[in-house]
Amino acid sequence: MNANRQGQIKLSQLRALVAVAERGNFGEAALQLGLSQSAVSHAIATLEDMLGVVVLSRGRHGAHLTPVGDRVLTYAQQMMQSLDGMMKEANLAKGLEGGQVRIASFRSVATHILPEAIAQFRQRFPDITVRLTDHEDLPEVEQTLREGRADIGFTYLPASEDFEVWELLQDEFVVLFPPAFKLKGKRLTWEELAHHPMIMPPETDATMLQFYAHCLKFNCTLTVAYRVNTDSTIVSMVARGLGAAVLPRLSAEPIPVGVQVFSLPMPIYRVIGIAVLADALQVPAVFAFLDILKCKDLLLPPIV
Repeated sequence: MNANRQGQIKLSQLRALVAVAERGNFGEAALQLGLSQSAVSHAIATLEDMLGVVVLSRGRHGAHLTPVGDRVLTYAQQMMQSLDGMMKEANLAKGLEGGQVRIASFRSVATHILPEAIAQFRQRFPDITVRLTDHEDLPEVEQTLREGRADIGFTYLPASEDFEVWELLQDEFVVLFPPAFKLKGKRLTWEELAHHPMIMPPETDATMLQFYAHCLKFNCTLTVAYRVNTDSTIVSMVARGLGAAVLPRLSAEPIPVGVQVFSLPMPIYRVIGIAVLADALQVPAVFAFLDILKCKDLLLPPIV
C-alpha cells in the first residue's frame, strides 16, 4: 500500500470496523454509530479495498473478523484510543484555566501527603484554586463529600458504595515504645504488648477500630493507662516514658528521636483511598488533581 492510499483511510472507516467487530453484525454497529447499515457496509468495503485484504467475513450469522482483520483491528483500536486521548487533553486544557478543587481530608494525609501533591498541581495549573479542609475524623470527611462541599476526599477501604475510590497507600499500624524500653526477645510478642502500660486513642476512634478488632483475634487485652484524643500528644507522652502506643505510621509521624518503632506481632494496615462521590459530574480540574495523586509514589520508609 503506497502513501497515497494510507492518506485515504478515514477515521470513520476504522470506527466502523471497531463497531462491527464489537457488535458482531452490521445492523447493531449501524445503530451504535447512528448511521445506516449501508453506510457502515460501504465504509468496511472501502477500507478492505484500500488495504487489499478482507477484514470481515459476512454470513447468515453475522460478521466475523478474518485472521488478518483481527490484527488490523488492534491498530484501529489504538488509533481510536489515541483520538479519545487527544480530545481529552484538549477538553482538559479548555477547562483548566480557572476554577477550584475542593479537598476534604483527615489530619495525617493532610499533613504528610497533600502538601507535595498540591505543590505539584499548582506548578502545573497555577490558575486553579485548591481549597483544603482538615477534619478531625473520617465520618466528617465522608459527610462533606456526600453534601457536595468537597470534590475529593480521603477514606479507608473498603468504602461505602456512595463513593468511587482508588487505593492510595497502605499505612501500617506500628508500636511506639519509650527510649528506655528493652525488647525481651528478637520480636515483639502479644504478651509483651499486653503487659506494657499503653497510651491509646478512645475505643470509638474510627482510625483505631480496625486495630482493636485485630487485638481481639489474638486474645490480646491492652493495659491502657491513658486515653488521649490527639495523636501528637500520644507520641509526646511516649517520648517522655509514660507508656507505649499503637498508631498508624502516618498518624505517628514525625516520630521523635529515641522513640522505638516496632511492627505488631502480626502486622495490620489501614488502606487509605482517594474518593469522589459516585456518579457526580466532576470538572476537569478534579480529574487533573486525581491524576497527580494516582501518579505519586507514596510508600512509607520501612521500619528499622
